[in-house]
Amino acid sequence: MTHDDAGHYAAKHPNGAKVSEALLEAVQKAAYQGKISCAQAFKVVRTHGVEPLEVGMAVDMLEIKIERCQLGLFGYGSRKRIVEPATQIDDTIKEAVEKVCVDGRVSCAACWDIAARFSCPKMDVAALCEALSIKISPCQLGSF
Repeated sequence: MTHDDAGHYAAKHPNGAKVSEALLEAVQKAAYQGKISCAQAFKVVRTHGVEPLEVGMAVDMLEIKIERCQLGLFGYGSRKRIVEPATQIDDTIKEAVEKVCVDGRVSCAACWDIAARFSCPKMDVAALCEALSIKISPCQLGSF
């Protein structure tokens, strides 16, 4: 989504794409001033037992902006992103990232899995990816 498209999130989805009223209501309730944090969106995922992309679609249909990505990639005000390249690299985590890297990309979900497996913050995995010039994509919520 480009800056020109910002605020037209529902247009990303095919005409007729539907989200349950209960999920739309839950997302609306979790949002504040037209925004929802990544963490709040995932709370809705857990509470309603749905896939992250379903919550992402509900967010888009309601034209709500996702902020404060848990990997530090977007949604942090004027800075936009807060993740910085890692200054120290754990070889074991680096190996895990490289194993799931395809065409210079690692998925958001893979980053979360690696963080859980090694009991480290998600943003540390993102910082390692930054240091290795590995792009993180796609987002579990469908933001990127």
